[in-house]
Amino acid sequence: MTLVSPGRLLDAARAGGRALPAFNVITLEHAEAVVEAAEAAGAPLLLQVSQNAVAHRGGRLAPLAAALAALARGTAVPLGLHLDHVTDGALLREAPGAGFGSVMFDGSRLPYAANVAATAEAVAFGHAHGLLVESELGRVGGKPGDAHLPGVRTDPGEAASFVRATGVDALAVAVGSAHAMTARTAVLDHRLIARLRAAAGVPLVLHGSSGVPDEELRRAVAAGMTKINVGTALNAALTGAVRARLAAAPRDRVDPRPWLAAGRAAMREAAEHLLGVLATVRTDDRA
Repeated sequence: MTLVSPGRLLDAARAGGRALPAFNVITLEHAEAVVEAAEAAGAPLLLQVSQNAVAHRGGRLAPLAAALAALARGTAVPLGLHLDHVTDGALLREAPGAGFGSVMFDGSRLPYAANVAATAEAVAFGHAHGLLVESELGRVGGKPGDAHLPGVRTDPGEAASFVRATGVDALAVAVGSAHAMTARTAVLDHRLIARLRAAAGVPLVLHGSSGVPDEELRRAVAAGMTKINVGTALNAALTGAVRARLAAAPRDRVDPRPWLAAGRAAMREAAEHLLGVLATVRTDDRA
């Protein structure tokens, strides 16, 4: 299977009332774990690379993108490549040539008018180069300077205006989750999700899903969330497995493959769990 357009995957998920899982990957082990989980579940998904992950690799997007594309082409499960949380215009312009079919342009820290202007510019570039463009309105939280408070949640009327003004294809909204949560304690505003779904007219995206309990995730999809982003849960699984393996290993063992393999297996288990949760719910199930 060659790479599939993220827009095609997102449209199919929305039409079917399903959620499209999207996993942020940093290392090749992350990507291998997610692809193995997708194959086991027979579930389409997105492999996401954030601007922070690109910075970790010295600002080089192409090598990791090439590895992800090779993995995707080696599986029968439809997979797409998504560039996440981009604020750098130069990186945005690299996305089409590197094989990405969608990008999340993040102007959420800007004042509303500036966010609209910057996002509209990103959308114009993206659409001219075949990219689906996601953006964020409201402050999801978990990043420096963000707040995890009801007062920063996305307003439905503003969401509708934002989509009209920018032409964005998908919208990440603040409904009670936060980035980088290591405890699954987030409580989402499901009534707000339903209102945003009706107002925005484009697929809604839940960022910070690692901190959301299973039942809350199910309810979020039932209320109208289409794309579910996960990153920290993979990192926690990897780090925990590596710590345990190193603690049990003799100090003179220096081969990294055993602990990398343990980390990969733990990430696959975490991804499979999420895919199982999301497979049990449809948007039409909502009350």
